Amino acid sequence: MRITRSAKLAAGLAATLAIFTATLPSTAASTDPVAIAAQPVAGSSNVRIEGSRIILGDAPATIGSTELKQRSGLAELNPVRFPAATSAVVVGYTSGTPDGSSAEVDVRAWVKDRWSEWTSTKAGTPTTLTGASDQVQLRIIVTAPPTGANPWVGDVTVQPTDKVDSSRMTVQAAPLQSRVFATREGLVGGTTANGHVIISRDHFVALPSRRGLAGNGSGTYSVKVCTASRCAFEPVWDVGPWNTKDDYWNPSATREMWKDLPQGRPEAQAAYQNGYNGGKDQFGRTVANPAGIDLADGVFWDAVGMSNNGFVDVTYLWTGDGGRGTVAITSGYLNVRNSPNSSGAVVGMAGKSAQVTVECQTTGSSVTGSQGTSNVWLRVHNGMYVAKAYISAGTFGAC
Repeated sequence: MRITRSAKLAAGLAATLAIFTATLPSTAASTDPVAIAAQPVAGSSNVRIEGSRIILGDAPATIGSTELKQRSGLAELNPVRFPAATSAVVVGYTSGTPDGSSAEVDVRAWVKDRWSEWTSTKAGTPTTLTGASDQVQLRIIVTAPPTGANPWVGDVTVQPTDKVDSSRMTVQAAPLQSRVFATREGLVGGTTANGHVIISRDHFVALPSRRGLAGNGSGTYSVKVCTASRCAFEPVWDVGPWNTKDDYWNPSATREMWKDLPQGRPEAQAAYQNGYNGGKDQFGRTVANPAGIDLADGVFWDAVGMSNNGFVDVTYLWTGDGGRGTVAITSGYLNVRNSPNSSGAVVGMAGKSAQVTVECQTTGSSVTGSQGTSNVWLRVHNGMYVAKAYISAGTFGAC
């Protein structure tokens, strides 16, 4: 989803969100419902607060590069910690959805030292987490037609429960990798679904489901995109192409839509190649290409060296276990090199805040970066290395 709005609106929203600061997770003293303040943390966009309600803001929006238009707002709330781990929660809330608008409350859990994927909830109904956890976080998504309606969500609560749907508790040992068609996003000056304003030769990707949408400036949900000779590690900051509820990287049984498609196959690809769903996307538009991922210009042209749309290998890094690090730079990208040396050939890039896979560590040339001075290099792919001086990460085994 891409949003076009004026610089004045963007500046106003930034100023509004600046008053909201992340706090320590609130702690539940019992299994009673825990009220969560209507106080979005950093990474939220296009929402305003009125009492206990979070309401869609007024920034205009578009979905995709076609004429289907929609306004969208996102609010991540402060995490909640329970006294003991739970496998499911009951989320309570009130909402108002006038004139064709919608409001959704999602939940995620802190599992194996990282946040799980977002899962949609229904007020008063148990929602199974992807794994047992004593810490959860809620997110509100409000959408509406281009003008008029301002949907809202208020009176948000969450409580643990023992009512579990075990089908949601499937954790893969390794992240899913699939070969999908990539298209160039472009749209410099526009705004992504998480509120990021697109700059020239930017570094992020779009996937067709909000389940894997990271907050603005966050790399919680990141992908590895590879061609035959180059790889990029990039955060997921936008929704698209084509669909907004096609989490094709999940097992068929737990996909939001299109549950009869195999894991790893985007709906747009099936529609384009096989006439699935009458050749239409979820909005009834005729699918003109099989795209399952959009790449920002800096990823498309510079990181993986593409000149035309085409198939790439994508790894969805939050879908499995394994060593991880976070690119700790304030802007731009980090070079990925073919040897543990600052003079090694550039064979890819890693965007700001992106997660990178870490296979092992070795020593090489000394580099001074955001994490200090170090001669340690991390192998992030076969024959590919990044300087640990720019990666927030622990210690790993020797290569």
